Amino acid sequence: MEKTLKQRYAIQFCVKLKKTPLETFEMLQEAFGDDCLSRSQSNRWHKMFQDGREEVADEARAGRPSTSRTDDNVTRVGQLLFSDRRMSVRLMSELLNLPKTVVHEIVSEDLVMRKICAKFVPRVLTDL
Repeated sequence: MEKTLKQRYAIQFCVKLKKTPLETFEMLQEAFGDDCLSRSQSNRWHKMFQDGREEVADEARAGRPSTSRTDDNVTRVGQLLFSDRRMSVRLMSELLNLPKTVVHEIVSEDLVMRKICAKFVPRVLTDL
């Protein structure tokens, strides 16, 4: 479990015990030491739990969802790359009408490949 989630559970527990924000923060410092939340974060979570919040995890944030790095695009890049392993990232991005950075992320992170001597190969090579 993530450290901050453990601390949030601890803050929630302290709120149920009717501890003050200062007492809660001091207990967090004693329990978690250097990994402790800041006092302002501790006070913020303490207030949210006092106001009735039950959920410890963060709420979903507003923002633009990723539309380029989808399973379909990973498949398209993979098929194109396996048809010609010497193709550049720039050429693939032009052919697939995707941003160059997205194609590079797909190749390096999703397909786990890297470029060696002008040819994309799997990142982990095995000895034969």
